[in-house]
Amino acid sequence: MKTFIKVTEIWIPTKDRTRLEFSAGLYGPLNEFRIASEKESFAYDEGLPGKAWAAGHPVVLTEFDHSYFKRTKSAKKAGLTCGIAIPVFSGEFIMAVVVFLCGDDQHHAGAIELWSNSLENDAELAVIDGYYGTLDDFERISRNIKFTKGSGLPGQVWEAGMPVLIEDLGLASAFIRSADAKKAGISTALGIPVSVLANRVYIMTFLSAKATPIAQRLQIWVPDATGQSLVCQSGYSKQNDELAEIFETISVRKGEGILGRVWLTGVPAIRNNPGNAVAEGRLNSMLAMPVIDGGKLKAVVSFLF
Repeated sequence: MKTFIKVTEIWIPTKDRTRLEFSAGLYGPLNEFRIASEKESFAYDEGLPGKAWAAGHPVVLTEFDHSYFKRTKSAKKAGLTCGIAIPVFSGEFIMAVVVFLCGDDQHHAGAIELWSNSLENDAELAVIDGYYGTLDDFERISRNIKFTKGSGLPGQVWEAGMPVLIEDLGLASAFIRSADAKKAGISTALGIPVSVLANRVYIMTFLSAKATPIAQRLQIWVPDATGQSLVCQSGYSKQNDELAEIFETISVRKGEGILGRVWLTGVPAIRNNPGNAVAEGRLNSMLAMPVIDGGKLKAVVSFLF
C-alpha cells in the first residue's frame, strides 16, 4: 500500500533548547535519506523544522531547489519534492516539530493544506499554502474558496477547536468541496487545529485518496469525561477490518503505550514496526501527535502507515 506521505520525522529541542535534533522517523525504503537526516540538527529559523519553530505555525515548502531546505541533494535522490513542518507548542515553548515529506508523481493523489485567517479579515479562513500533488484543478478551486467559522472542514475545526475527521466526502454535506473532491478521487479528510498567534488561526487539512491515502489508518483520541483515559472519538481505516472495532472499545491511561506517552509528555512520538510485525497482525508503524491548547491536551491524532 502506497501512502501519500513518504517520510515522517519528529525533531525535538536539545537539552539546552537552542536547537532541534532528530528524535524519530518513518522512512520506509528510503534508508539513505534516513541516515542523512539522523545526523542533522537545526537552529532557530534554520532549515524546514527551524523555520516552523520561528514562524510559530506550520510551513509548507513545495520546492527544495534554491530554498532553505538543508537536505536537498539527499531528498531529490530519494524522490522527495515537498515538505510540511508542523510545530507543537505548549504556550510559547516549542515541544517538537513534526515533518512530513511527500513526492511528486502521477500515482500520488491527495492534498495537505494550511488554512488561516488574516489580520485584515479575521472572520474568514483561506488557503495560505498547500501541497496538492497532481490535483491541479482541485488546487485552483481550493485556493479561491474561503470559509467562515463553522462552514466547511476548516470552519468546523475552527469552531470546535478540535480535530475533525470526515470519512466519506462524497456523502458529506458539511464538506463544501465534496463534488470537486469526488472528481479528484479524494475520499477522506482530516482537519487539525495547530496554533493561534495574535488572533490568527492556523488549521491543517489532510485530504486522502483511496489509492494513495494520507495514512492507512487515522484516529482521533480525546480524554474521557473523567480526564483519566483517552478514548477513540473517530477513526478511518483503509482496510475495513476488525481493528477499527477494537479501537472503539479500548481506553488508554496517561503514560500507557505510545498514545499515553504523548498525553503525559505533550511530545509527538513514533512507533516504528517492521513489515513482518504488520504481516503477523500487529499494528502498523504510527505517528501520534498531540493537539495542545493553552498548555492543555485537547486530543491526540494518530497516523498509522
